[in-house]
Amino acid sequence: MRIEAYNQVQQLYQAKKVNKVCQTGSAARTDQLQFSSFGREIGAAQAALAGTPDIREELTAPIKAKVQSGAYHVETASFAEKLLQKAAEMEAYEETR
Repeated sequence: MRIEAYNQVQQLYQAKKVNKVCQTGSAARTDQLQFSSFGREIGAAQAALAGTPDIREELTAPIKAKVQSGAYHVETASFAEKLLQKAAEMEAYEETR
């Protein structure tokens, strides 16, 4: 492998580079970023969500206590019925797509 050839190719590419110098006079330009009102609303919603917990303890604490004590029981017939209902809803949704 010849390193000299690589250097020659590199020099060719560097010679073709155009050095752009932007002269704005005495005043320097600055970039600005502006959010739309919709963007500000999304930001406010994200900030509100960031402050809320992922789990609502007031709803889950009683169920958790029942599970830990062994007093929580699920009716299998009710569970199976809801499971089949959800499957039918998903199938109907897929057919409309």
